[in-house]
Order: sequence, then C-alpha cells, then structure tokens
Amino acid sequence: MSIRDEQRERVVEKLSAHLLANGLAKMSLRQLAAAAGVSDRMLLYYFEDKAEVLSASLERIAGQMMASLERALPEGQVFHVADFVSRAAGVAGQPEMRGFMRLWVEVIAAAARNEVPFAAISNQIIFGFQAWVESRLDLPDGVDRAGVALAIIALIDGLALIEICVGEQPMARAVRALAILTSAGGTPQSA
Repeated sequence: MSIRDEQRERVVEKLSAHLLANGLAKMSLRQLAAAAGVSDRMLLYYFEDKAEVLSASLERIAGQMMASLERALPEGQVFHVADFVSRAAGVAGQPEMRGFMRLWVEVIAAAARNEVPFAAISNQIIFGFQAWVESRLDLPDGVDRAGVALAIIALIDGLALIEICVGEQPMARAVRALAILTSAGGTPQSA
C-alpha cells in the first residue's frame, strides 16, 4: 500500500468517526477536512471530490455496522427468517448501534431530497445489505429472497425511526415484541 493510500485510509477512519458522532449536519468540504485533520487541498488530493469523501466514509461505516451484525449472524450460517429478525433486531437495539442507525436515517433523508451523492450511496448500501441478508436466510425454493431481505431491512430500519422519533424505551419495547413475535409461539403475551 502506498503512502498516499495509507494517508487516505487514516482520513476515511477519522471522517467515519466524525460522521458517526456528528451526523451529516457538518459536512462542508472545509468541515470534513478539519475533522480529518488535513487541509481542504489535501482532502482533494486523496479524493476526487466531496462525493467520493462521503462515499468512502459511509462505506467504511456500513462495513463497521456489518461487522457488528456478523457477531450475531455469522458468515456461513443460515437462519430462519424469525431467528434472523430476532437477532438483527437485538443488535439494532443496542446502544452502540444508535450512531449507525441515526446516520443511516440521515443518509436516507438526504437521498429522498435528491441530494448528491446520497441517492447513489444509499442505493449501494441497501443492495449491499440485501445481498448480505439474503446470504444468511434459510428459505425454501421459489421464495422471493430479495423481497424477504428487503422486508427485513425495512423492519430493522423502522426500529431506528422509532428510537429517533419517540425514544429509546419505545424502541426497546418494539425489540422485545419482535423477539416474542419471532419466537416459536409467535403470539404476544399480555404484560
């Protein structure tokens, strides 16, 4: 790896941490350079433009999120949908995942406003997660694997929306309810 590539990796690491901590609100090229500890010019030496900076940083963050999910849903294993949803919801409900989920909601909102480069970034991330989920599902032949994977992603992303909109306690209730609904009985019990 060249010195330039090593420096670029350090910049991406710093920017990923910055975006997780601060979200997208502070994302001018100058602010991104300051967060990375480099000048605007050096940032543009490592990356073609702001879009590439954000894309590389968000790709790194998505990889970190996948690594957290990998602990609960290891590569090479397949899970029934209910088990997968229960495990993924448990991970999504952990406090250390909040930064990831909040940032993801910001990326989705920016994509919905057609802000460059977020539509392309969110598309890449969604299809990456879709393939990741599909590879871990135990489904019978003939089932729309992509559709099931996308439905699971929508469900897990919905937990982030609950936490952002109404707080941690309602999200925790939803995670617990999903664990009950996806258990063998599948019927919620009265509290």
